Amino acid sequence: MSTAPVASPFRGPSPARTKRRRRAVAALLLGLLAAVGGVSGAAPKPVVYAVPVEGVIDLGLAPFLGRVLAEAEAGGAAALVLEINTFGGRLDAAVLIRDALLGARLPTAAFVNRRAISAGALIGLACEKLYVAEGATIGAATPVEAGEGQAQPVTEKTVSYVRKEFRATAESRGRPPLVAEAMVDADVEVPGLVEKGKLLTLTAEEALAQGVADLRADTLEEVLGHLGLAGAEVRRPGFTWAERLVRFLTNPVVSSLLMSLGVLGILVEIRTPGFGVPGLVGVASLALFFWGHWLVQLAGWEELLLAATGVLLVALEVFVFPGFGVAGVLGIAALVAGLGFTLVGEGASWAALGGAVGRVALSLLIAAGAGLALLRVFPRLPFGRRLVLATELPAAPEDRRWLGARGVTRSPLRPAGIAEIDGERVDVVSEGDLIDAGEPVEVVRVEGNRVVVRRRRPPDEGSER
Repeated sequence: MSTAPVASPFRGPSPARTKRRRRAVAALLLGLLAAVGGVSGAAPKPVVYAVPVEGVIDLGLAPFLGRVLAEAEAGGAAALVLEINTFGGRLDAAVLIRDALLGARLPTAAFVNRRAISAGALIGLACEKLYVAEGATIGAATPVEAGEGQAQPVTEKTVSYVRKEFRATAESRGRPPLVAEAMVDADVEVPGLVEKGKLLTLTAEEALAQGVADLRADTLEEVLGHLGLAGAEVRRPGFTWAERLVRFLTNPVVSSLLMSLGVLGILVEIRTPGFGVPGLVGVASLALFFWGHWLVQLAGWEELLLAATGVLLVALEVFVFPGFGVAGVLGIAALVAGLGFTLVGEGASWAALGGAVGRVALSLLIAAGAGLALLRVFPRLPFGRRLVLATELPAAPEDRRWLGARGVTRSPLRPAGIAEIDGERVDVVSEGDLIDAGEPVEVVRVEGNRVVVRRRRPPDEGSER
């Protein structure tokens, strides 16, 4: 029997083969790790916020762009691009946008497609980069006042203010300041470009030649390419419901209506205390008016205090100092001033302030006329009669004796005042008419502690009421 060793079928691989396997597995693992690392470590797409500046530049656009700019900065956006196509709008709104752009902490660019006129030009100049499309125009930024049927010229003071706003904006962005001034003031001459007496508006080629615009671009994609952000994720934020509401509330027609409703409600509430609904409508209308203008940075504590003081003085005139007149006049003046200052912004001329005050005065006159008509008609309607009767206080027994009594006014009734009835001085209130002192009156009803009188006709004017 042979004693030679026999090879075992369970013998492991040779050392050389094992080494080759280990190398192969290691290479495979390293490849997988590299692939996974490449996927997980891929740089994310840069984000660009694109915001259209179209149509009329109104008061609601400024808080919207401020909110978008803050959102873009907080989210680490690579740039903010404004796509401008506007004939302009409110200067105060454009100034707010300009200030926000100059203070931005991320790159900003303006893409003028097709025009940046007036306030739009100031917004475009405030961006770090300005790109123009073929056929674009920029300029014609002299300030005007909205008039009846056509724009009205403004004072030299306002023109000077706007001219320096444009110059300072151009200087901060490294653009030719004299060209920017010529967009505002026709007295500014730029040799070889615009003569004195002509307002400057630049075409796309002229803007590029003068250094106002940086490059030509016909699409947003080209703008992103020039910014080194080709293929970036473009986000187009929209207005929130609150921003849409602010734009609605600051519309000139709507704000005038709110002023009229506010004053009308307060007048009716003062005239018919205890009813509640007119006062609630009035306060709510004025609250909406001031809230909308507060958000667009036109209303402040000064305007609120002026308006509140005006309402308080008018109430004192009616209830505390009837017939004297000074408190009422001062109250109306304070109310008009508070509402008027809320309608104008920074840099407003005296003409603009006068127009705002006139608009407020017209709203107050409409409210006063509507209030007098409402006070005469409403209590006679079935619905109004039920509401008024339901809220009237029962007359005290000692006051019922005045019902049907006659007397003479000792002070003007506006509508409250003093009358002498049966030899006694009595606090009375008219039905809404203004009655001079010395007029014959009679008591038509007693509501709680309110003695209501009306003018008594002399016998020769017909039957007495």
